[in-house]
Amino acid sequence: MRAIVISELGGPEQMVLADHPDPVPGPGQVLVQVAAAGVNFIDIYRRSGVYPQPVPYVPGSEGAGTVVAVGDGVAEFAAGDHVAWAEGPGSYAELAVVDARWAVPVPGGVDLKAAAAVMLQGLTAHYLCHSTFPVAEGTVAVVHAAAGGVGLLLTQMIKGLGGTVIATTSSADKAALARQAGADFTAGYADFSAVAREVTGGRGADVVFDGVGKDTFDSSLSALRPRGMMVLFGGSSGQVPPFNPQRLNSGGSLFLTRPTLGHYIADRTELLWRSGDLFRWIGKGELNVRVGAEYPLADAGRAHEDLAGRRTTGKLILVP
Repeated sequence: MRAIVISELGGPEQMVLADHPDPVPGPGQVLVQVAAAGVNFIDIYRRSGVYPQPVPYVPGSEGAGTVVAVGDGVAEFAAGDHVAWAEGPGSYAELAVVDARWAVPVPGGVDLKAAAAVMLQGLTAHYLCHSTFPVAEGTVAVVHAAAGGVGLLLTQMIKGLGGTVIATTSSADKAALARQAGADFTAGYADFSAVAREVTGGRGADVVFDGVGKDTFDSSLSALRPRGMMVLFGGSSGQVPPFNPQRLNSGGSLFLTRPTLGHYIADRTELLWRSGDLFRWIGKGELNVRVGAEYPLADAGRAHEDLAGRRTTGKLILVP
């Protein structure tokens, strides 16, 4: 098979398209012909060495495709089934082996490219507004990077739950995308805290969903109402440095949490609930999955550069 292989950690140039042995499914695994693989910031962190990674390896952890073969002990899937996953190492390839525990069925009528594009960010958006901070009618939420993969999906879900969205973006074009997704208000990164105060009559937002991190952290806390919640789920601008917890006190007895997807899909029943919601909404036209760009495998390096440079909107996918 053809796959992206990284033999040395470093820049995007380390990702090389090469012939690679076909993987073989072991017990409890499925072999999948990959229709599309998702491109995510965690792929960049692993490739660059921010998250230590043994080499050589095939990058990518998210995708969708058609089951080719199953290993011993797999009863839930069979050859020909459509599946998707958010946790499947080696997804930047024509074939990938995925633990059946992490694979979810993709129903008929849901395009496999959309399925690949929605898994990681869709599951993230789902747990953020259904579990970390359960959004309800009247909730006022700030959504950072609202024109990105998580942001567009999270905005739609919050609106579906009856919430109000203050969307932050870096350009007018991205603000227009956020409004198309349902955002009630848009703001830049320099003034979103003031906008949140203005929109709420000085009270502040109930919750800030912040995947940007270092550059927005202080202003995000300032945007919250007393006893509001700061949900820090990423750090695209860098990691938040250590800070004095008294900042939460002086800000109004604020809550701060740093969740991660793995803890919200550790139980397979929970994984199937969240993915089932996503595919049902897609099938009914209630959730729009924006694929910002498709790249052939050979252009994986360019995809990483575009994502890191914030030159994209929606989801980036690689198509073998």
